[in-house]
Amino acid sequence: MSAGLNSERDVNPSQPTTEKTLADFDPVKKPKGNKFAIACATLASMASILLGYDIGVMSGAKDYIQIDLKLSDTQVGLLVGTLNWYSLVGSAAAGVTSDWIGRRYTIVVAGALFFAGALLMGFSTNYAFLMVARFVAGIGVGFALMIAPVYTTEVSPASTRGFLASFPEVFINAGILIGYVSNYAFSKLPPNLGWRIMLGVGAIPSVFLALVVIGMPESPRWLVMQGRLGDARKVLDKTSDTKEESQQRLSGIKEAAGIPQDCNDDVVRVQKKSHGEGVWKELFIHPTRPVRHILLCGIGIHFFQQASGIDAVVLYSTNIFEKAGITSSNDKLLATVAVGFTKTVFILVATFLLDRIGRRPLLLSSVGGMVLSLATLGFGLTIIDHSREKLPWAIALSIAMVLAFVAFFSIGMGPIAGVYCTEIFPLRLRAQGTGMGVAVNRVTSGVISTTFIMLYKAISIGGAFFLFAGIATVAWVFFFACFPETRGRTLEDMEVLFGNFIKRRSALKDEQKEEEVHGGNDGQIQMGTKA
Repeated sequence: MSAGLNSERDVNPSQPTTEKTLADFDPVKKPKGNKFAIACATLASMASILLGYDIGVMSGAKDYIQIDLKLSDTQVGLLVGTLNWYSLVGSAAAGVTSDWIGRRYTIVVAGALFFAGALLMGFSTNYAFLMVARFVAGIGVGFALMIAPVYTTEVSPASTRGFLASFPEVFINAGILIGYVSNYAFSKLPPNLGWRIMLGVGAIPSVFLALVVIGMPESPRWLVMQGRLGDARKVLDKTSDTKEESQQRLSGIKEAAGIPQDCNDDVVRVQKKSHGEGVWKELFIHPTRPVRHILLCGIGIHFFQQASGIDAVVLYSTNIFEKAGITSSNDKLLATVAVGFTKTVFILVATFLLDRIGRRPLLLSSVGGMVLSLATLGFGLTIIDHSREKLPWAIALSIAMVLAFVAFFSIGMGPIAGVYCTEIFPLRLRAQGTGMGVAVNRVTSGVISTTFIMLYKAISIGGAFFLFAGIATVAWVFFFACFPETRGRTLEDMEVLFGNFIKRRSALKDEQKEEEVHGGNDGQIQMGTKA
């Protein structure tokens, strides 16, 4: 950036230095949030509420299902955890479907599948029927998990991409809270009726989701890939902060799609590749160094997000609170509502920090807090487990650490996984790369949620959280070593950050120092926002 500025000065020595500096850099005053882009991101992110509701409602419903259907702990673990495995089918299919019929209609498919699954779960008569219903709902969840962050990221301007791309995680947390409230609201009904209503009402948000898609435009990047430049230009004009940014975004997408820059017709012919053909080869068989680094980061953040135990805490919060000394069913459900409320509040805080603080410092701070809270929770639960009398301080400590853990998770690790993964993959690889990240996320979540009961019975409840604390520690080291900052970069400008990260970090620091020297007198230069 600085080199480009110096060369301009050499060519035009008579031009005032101050005016040239301001022309080359972003203005101090940030543009106001684009209302149309915010509306699109909000509507698309509502798809994520499907997963959140299922996680939250199953946390309480599983206890009533176990009583009504007389299930073993292993059957309960399979019932809770296998939805994550089923969602793999959906996330894999969504990568192909989103390139085939578009991002928008893929959201409709997600809503329709979850609607069918929720109704089937509500009318289930036995365990086998319920597992089939979970399979259908799981496919819908997989579709929603993959497509919501992809669409939101592609429609967002660079200035607020972190804010808007965190919306899917916001709605997951909102869904969890609604699920917890549903548990509490229907807990007074007979066990054979209460859990069916808890699960069945999940069909309501999926109907609303399918309806709101009518008001959403298609992703501009998908439109360009179809050769519909005129339609893409209209969407970009509405979702960009300025006309110049709209033109810059369109130019970058055209370059990534292999369309000549001088081609400005409303409809152009593009080279028809099979939807997704060659992508897997480029991702896994012959990846370039930047793509290999991107893939490592995309898969790694999704793995560690779930391996650090968030779904164990959310899905089995009633079991954890019972182990901590809360025996009343009503009190346990109220405590889970507190968990859902805490997650929702802190994810809202995170949305306003992503574009101010940046991804990297927020992620490292979040994971550091998770390590501390998990280790302290393990300590508190171990003390309770080995004590013959009730210890109020240990109970209070354990409850506080559960809330602290979900707070630290929600302020960084939770939203950044979706934001980071969708923005770092190049356009040609984004749908499949994001789908792969979601697949790893769901596999890891499935292993944790399916085996958590067996795990804490084998190594104690405190030991399980010491294990999660150790995994989170490894995650912090991995993020520190491998993750560059992406705040302010355009989506088409991401690959330059990857491939040789150690040298790149040094280059960015040198670039930043040079900018401080040239712009230090007026203090009006924003650094690191352009390639």
